[in-house]
Amino acid sequence: MNLSDKERLAWLRLARTNAIGPATFINLIARFGSAATALKEVPRMAQRGGAGNFVLPAEGEAEREWATLQKLGGRLIAACESDFPPGLAALEQPPPVISVIGNLHLLQKNMIAVVGARNASALARKFAQILSRDLGEAGLVIASGLARGIDSAAHEAGLEHGTVAVVAGGVDIIYPPENEALYRAIAERGAVISEMRLGEAPQARHFPRRNRLISGLSRGVIVVEAAERSGSLITANYALEQGREVFAVPGSPLDPRAKGANRLIREGAALIENAEDVLAALRPILGGGFGEPDGAGPIAPADIVALDAEADRMRGRIEEALGAAPVGIDDIIRQTGGTAAGVLTVILEMELAGRCRRHPGNRVSWASPPDS
Repeated sequence: MNLSDKERLAWLRLARTNAIGPATFINLIARFGSAATALKEVPRMAQRGGAGNFVLPAEGEAEREWATLQKLGGRLIAACESDFPPGLAALEQPPPVISVIGNLHLLQKNMIAVVGARNASALARKFAQILSRDLGEAGLVIASGLARGIDSAAHEAGLEHGTVAVVAGGVDIIYPPENEALYRAIAERGAVISEMRLGEAPQARHFPRRNRLISGLSRGVIVVEAAERSGSLITANYALEQGREVFAVPGSPLDPRAKGANRLIREGAALIENAEDVLAALRPILGGGFGEPDGAGPIAPADIVALDAEADRMRGRIEEALGAAPVGIDDIIRQTGGTAAGVLTVILEMELAGRCRRHPGNRVSWASPPDS
């Protein structure tokens, strides 16, 4: 499926709307059939959910972002389109749209993520380069996050056969600045992608989203060197949640930069010493599709008037079932005795109003505790 220009702009505008994350976006498209229709209905739903004032991004903002991306030689790809990376499309909550600068064909190839410490040791950088070169020669595209250290080493070695950089800001923002030459080389010979709006500078809260895409694109994640509580371990955790393989390179117990990778090995990650160790684990799955643990499906199209009526009847019981701690949507359905469509409608309205927050594992909670 490929969108018309008008619907693609509607997808972009809906994706850039505050309070609409990937799960909410999926439900809106499923319920209304198109982003254009969803844009007309979102303010009404937010008001029903308790929002005082709900503002959509101006249509001109989306038009300017898309036009600027095109001037840069980039593409805007929606999650429903054939050029969308298959690994991201298989996620339970795919990013609604991604911006891409570079070679689109790389996004359809098998990828392997190579990540690690920004302040990496010289030996770890060398190993990341050798590993990435050998995996590239075996036909895998190297995915990483364009950070200093291991990421940079992996990208540099992957340029010959293909590398994809996932960035935490807009696809046009070069970060860190010292990687400008590498960024430009990847944009020309590989691909740079982001789910963030064009021109947006990277912020701390963006990096976990970037890490989720790195693992989602890939068949597996290799952690070369990582301290405890590092971003590389966040990427590995996302990989596990997404059903991807996790590999780790052992390091010296005396080096704090190795503690994260060593812990991954203790917890079950595959210990690797060369590219063949990775390839032996991946060969059985390279010809197949991607998978992620199943979550609850989106709201199916239904009689909107009837759904609104049921939502009004169920709203009080659903609000009572919510708490500060995340609770499963299936549990709310059982406790309240409502239909799945009715409960999901109330939750969707509350999300749009900023009163409800969605968590991994199909769970929700209050966005902030309600007034007592």
